[in-house]
Amino acid sequence: MATAQQIRNGYIDYVLTNNEKPKSVYSFAKKLKITEADFYQFYSSFESIEKTVWFELTFETISKIKEQEVWQQYTSREKMLSFFYSYLENLKRERSFVIYSLKNFKGKFSTPDVLAGVKPIFENFAQEIIDEGLDNGELAERRFLSKRYKDALWIQFAFIVNFWINDDSDGFEKSDEAIEKGINVTFDLFQHSPIDNLIDYGKFLSRNGKFKEKMGL
Repeated sequence: MATAQQIRNGYIDYVLTNNEKPKSVYSFAKKLKITEADFYQFYSSFESIEKTVWFELTFETISKIKEQEVWQQYTSREKMLSFFYSYLENLKRERSFVIYSLKNFKGKFSTPDVLAGVKPIFENFAQEIIDEGLDNGELAERRFLSKRYKDALWIQFAFIVNFWINDDSDGFEKSDEAIEKGINVTFDLFQHSPIDNLIDYGKFLSRNGKFKEKMGL
């Protein structure tokens, strides 16, 4: 009986060799010398295989970086940088498949179907980091906006992966630069700024209107 790993590897080999999906589960199973029942025991479709590959790559990255001894010493910014550097290293193992898997996606403002399983675990991971940053004061608590921080990080996720797919620099140096610049700019926006001080000052004045009247303002 085939294992999930054997089916996964067989599918990746097929699509990268033929640059297309198998015509049917029947023909694919026959090629692997297994039954359709063997296939459906582990996967519901070819798309589910691709989703599983992406999920595993993401889950594995998150698990490994959390096991690092220095993880708890990192700031929220450093944790997100660590994730993306590690993630692209992980994706290198499956670069040809990653490119194949995303090459036909044309949507600019929606999530590719193959990343449907990745988005929730990434956003949960990002929210953990954000919550830590909010609790320790590293990140600014902003009404309404704080809840959108994870959305900004998901946008960075999509941008960085797409940038890496198209990166032809030696050692993917430009992708490392994209990570550094993108995450630093994003976390700069998450942190306290002069604008926050101005808003707080405005709130203070509005709460203390009587003082303004006495001062003739």
